[in-house]
Amino acid sequence: MTTQNRVEMLDLDEAARRAEAAGVRAQLAPLSVFRVLLKHPGVAKALDGTLSALLFSGNTLDARLRELMIMRIGWATGAVYEWTQHWRVARQLGIPPDDLVAVRDWRHAPQFSESDRAVLAATDETLEHGRISDATWAACCRHLATDAERIELVVAIGHWTLFSQLLKSLDIPLEAGVAPWPPDGRAP
Repeated sequence: MTTQNRVEMLDLDEAARRAEAAGVRAQLAPLSVFRVLLKHPGVAKALDGTLSALLFSGNTLDARLRELMIMRIGWATGAVYEWTQHWRVARQLGIPPDDLVAVRDWRHAPQFSESDRAVLAATDETLEHGRISDATWAACCRHLATDAERIELVVAIGHWTLFSQLLKSLDIPLEAGVAPWPPDGRAP
């Protein structure tokens, strides 16, 4: 890990100005990742649009499944920022901490449902092989009833894998005062 940022973050005021000019949601501007991304307003706007579609408007994938998938990506790729930020998101959605911690070794965790396991398997296969196998796809289809959910699953896995790569490659730090790797401090 480097000792300095690969791309310096904008200060908060400049990030807010650039977010407004680019049409990026104001609540994203103070986040470290967007304080870097807003140095390329077009990319920041595109990623904001995808985030908005996957998290808020038009999303069809169950929020629990989405957050388990994101936590698995954060863990499997060692993306401290992603794991930490989505720990908070998942907890706000009421997902139990034990379920979040269990994504680290989900195959041996008894609490996961068949739908949880199908999505986690799809996540791991995509990370390992770049695609979801036919058997895992069939398992996902048993639990994701619509084509929209299935498409969203694939896009979401790709999106948060991209974010993992972005966060790690640009060495984007957590926001000031945010502690990493809740609850036990164990990192991959």
